[in-house]
Amino acid sequence: MANFDVHILGCGSALPTTRHMASSQIINLRDKLYMIDCGEGTQVQMRRMRIKFNRLNHIFISHLHGDHCFGLPGLISTFGMLDRTADLYIHAPKDIERYLHPILHLFGKGLPFEVKYNHVDTGKHALIMEDRSLRVYSIPLNHRIPACGFLFEEKPKEAHIIREMADFYRIPIKSLCGIKQGEDFVTPEGEVVPNARLTRPADPPKRYAYCSDTAFSPEIIPIVEEVDLLYHEATFATPDIARARQTFHSTAAEAAEVACRAKVKRLVIGHFSARYDDESLLKEEADNIYPGTILANEGMVLSL
Repeated sequence: MANFDVHILGCGSALPTTRHMASSQIINLRDKLYMIDCGEGTQVQMRRMRIKFNRLNHIFISHLHGDHCFGLPGLISTFGMLDRTADLYIHAPKDIERYLHPILHLFGKGLPFEVKYNHVDTGKHALIMEDRSLRVYSIPLNHRIPACGFLFEEKPKEAHIIREMADFYRIPIKSLCGIKQGEDFVTPEGEVVPNARLTRPADPPKRYAYCSDTAFSPEIIPIVEEVDLLYHEATFATPDIARARQTFHSTAAEAAEVACRAKVKRLVIGHFSARYDDESLLKEEADNIYPGTILANEGMVLSL
């Protein structure tokens, strides 16, 4: 069972190439799947990476440029052909319905499930989704149209019971749940056994931040501070910074600057411009500021 994995389905930018697919990722948190962005070819990439369609219930769309959402109609259609019945939740800027409604009206009649929308205010850092496993927050970004990133924050896990101590004190099964949540154990003789003697602390919760399609924005640094993994767009190299400014994108050096100032544990860069035949120059540029930068690629799986 995956603990907290990020699957890179696509890491190219707007212009399609034979090297990279359009933006999309899957987060696998203990076999619950969450999608970020859904560019063209996303469902094909899911097949290639053997990702199970039926475990995906939440899709997060950063903004409504085609390379981040043109794969949605096809994916929804495939869900219908797979006889999906569970509701599908799409968290996206409010215009997502203006985009999808006419397409689903024409091609989605009779779907055996409901598509539900959660309109995200891209200008606010706020909680936008919560379930038993994690919380998801928006990260305001600076792009040509309303756009936001996403912060995935795992909820704290229960402490681990020390089996030997449980056996020694003959703790009944019905008491284990409370002990995992911090309760002490009282023996039939009235002895109070401290919780710390019975448990080991759980692993600390993991945090993943996704920031794609943004000009350099120091404002996001406090939000992504010390995350376990940061994905930050690096569409251009510094020699093309004028184009980056014009299109509200970042250079690899700027992505690394954010990671360095936020003291993140790992940085992966993506959303590469089609103008570069070899993205190693982007990695070299980022490495000069944040050593060990990871260059995204299709099929990559990053474990937190």
